[in-house]
Amino acid sequence: MHQTLFPQGWARPKGYANGILAKPGAQIFVGGQIGWNDQCVFESDDFVDQVKQTLSNIIVVLAEAGAGPEHIVRMTWYITNKQEYVDNVAAMGAAYRSVMGRNFPAMSVVQVVALVEDRAKVEIEVTAVL
Repeated sequence: MHQTLFPQGWARPKGYANGILAKPGAQIFVGGQIGWNDQCVFESDDFVDQVKQTLSNIIVVLAEAGAGPEHIVRMTWYITNKQEYVDNVAAMGAAYRSVMGRNFPAMSVVQVVALVEDRAKVEIEVTAVL
């Protein structure tokens, strides 16, 4: 038993779900989000801007299940450039805290050759528990 999460006003995804609310047990699985807006348009090619947009997208999906950043228990980050990540740690940390607060779940960061969307620099998936 689960409920697929489709935030109101967002473009419908093709071939994936933005999130899943698992029942019973209230576990939420948010599929990989990237740094585009709710209409699948990139507003920036800046790494930190994309991280902030990606995290904001995650929060919107979680809200569909009545959850927030405090419910996230696991995050997996996929990045296309490790050096860009390392070079922007301070600014990225500020962007993270502005969206997520001081909630720090178990996290992995993996460098990948590319993401499906060519302009995407980061993709993040999360697991949350209510």
